[in-house]
Amino acid sequence: MTHRHPLNRQATFIMAVFHIGALAALFFTTRNRIILGFSVWALVSSLGVGVGFHRLLTHRGYKTYRWVEYALAVIGSLARQGLPSVWVMIHRMHHKWTEVEGWDPHTPRDGKWWSHMDWMIHPDPTFQSRAILQKWVPDLIRQPFYRKRFVEWLPTATLATICLIFGGLPAVLWGVALPVTLGWHQTWLVNSATHIWGYRRFNTKDDSRNLWWVAILSWGEGWHNGHHHDQVSARHGLAWYEVDVNYYLIKAMKVVGLAWDVYEAKL
Repeated sequence: MTHRHPLNRQATFIMAVFHIGALAALFFTTRNRIILGFSVWALVSSLGVGVGFHRLLTHRGYKTYRWVEYALAVIGSLARQGLPSVWVMIHRMHHKWTEVEGWDPHTPRDGKWWSHMDWMIHPDPTFQSRAILQKWVPDLIRQPFYRKRFVEWLPTATLATICLIFGGLPAVLWGVALPVTLGWHQTWLVNSATHIWGYRRFNTKDDSRNLWWVAILSWGEGWHNGHHHDQVSARHGLAWYEVDVNYYLIKAMKVVGLAWDVYEAKL
């Protein structure tokens, strides 16, 4: 496709560094480092991105205390997928203009590779503007917490420092570079693969599909046709066999009093 925006060299460099770091981690494999990497990846991609960024901040599929919301936002920021406000804005745009070429930020109709990651290295420069954030995420940017730039980089810097102190560079590779890289492709597969392959239970006005292997990798986010059928729902896997770990975590939060008004779509 013809790129609508110029290459962002900084984003490209950062992605390259993290991918190289993730590959380098494999040369320093131990059981404890594998546990570290898996634990960080699971915590950040599931509780931070899926439960926090997506089902709470973007769609408000459940309610929680403000301090819990901020904690989830900080955990999600460890995924290095941008400011919470920008992440939410892009996803809301995706739902508003799903599959509309030139408007949906990452539809496969603009190209499979574009939808997976190319849109990240040729980003729309207006995504960082206050005006567009005000339009799409007024609920977030009215809160001082979401206007702070440190929310994007401080959690990662803190984790990297802790890993470096207690485990040296190999711990940084396993505790930061590898989980971030895996988390990127996990999210990108939802953007790309679940709009290309899989089955459609609902006749939605888009190409969204349920793709079991992406759902497994993404803790339930891959039941994407169910999500597009009722985007506010905190539950994406609507059939008994559609395992939705992120939904189970929200239900667990409800049991212990950390979540309420959990909205669930039904078959």
